[in-house]
Amino acid sequence: MLNLIEYGTPGDAPDLMIVHGLYGSGRNWSAIGKRLGLSRRVISVDQRNHGHSPWFDSHSYEDMAADLAEVIAAQGKPMDVLGHSMGGKAAMVLALTRPELVNRLIVADIAPVDYAHDQSQHIQSMRRVDLSRVSKRSEAMDQLAQTVEDPALRSFFTQSLDLTEKRWRLNLDTLEREMPKILAFPRLNATYDGPTLFLSGSTSDYVLPDHRPTIRALFPKARFAKITGAGHWLHAEKPHEFIASVQAWLDHAS
Repeated sequence: MLNLIEYGTPGDAPDLMIVHGLYGSGRNWSAIGKRLGLSRRVISVDQRNHGHSPWFDSHSYEDMAADLAEVIAAQGKPMDVLGHSMGGKAAMVLALTRPELVNRLIVADIAPVDYAHDQSQHIQSMRRVDLSRVSKRSEAMDQLAQTVEDPALRSFFTQSLDLTEKRWRLNLDTLEREMPKILAFPRLNATYDGPTLFLSGSTSDYVLPDHRPTIRALFPKARFAKITGAGHWLHAEKPHEFIASVQAWLDHAS
């Protein structure tokens, strides 16, 4: 089963599962999990081929949704689910294929569509890091600077670095091979009729007006909101606004 990080304690509010995006981990969401965990139990997962979860030769959304379903089934009751980017797609497939496990769904800055932008260049950048010369994250960040311009991305990638074992906690081979599946979205003849929030960054182009007919066909109760001044990494760029938006919707959606 997937590796879990838990925050808060069970109460009257439904438990919340947080599902991270590509190259991330549940640990990336610790600040969000702790804050939302003040009013409910929160579980942040490491997805397959990421973090401390098992590695597999496949990385399809059907596989990821099945992993999430196993976690929720082990809890013994449905959960609210929040997913960002790749995690948002996995959460959508979970809701579409196992709707009985999902109370409410929050999709952070992603749509149920195919995307053209490739993320494989970051795998090449991580492979170029000479881990034998790395004893602290800053040294890996210095090497990544040769090919990764954004310092925030360099910091993000190195959070998946195991300094003791001198290895990446990312199954780079599988992620590279399965990248076409990660960029796509499976064609499913299903709908999720539960409350759904599509929360986007106002400067991001991941969720466009043209996507709304597709979204509404799959998620008839979809609602849309934007965080002003945030891009794709809205939870990291505007954490207070992100937490407030998620908390307000969870408190009132039914």
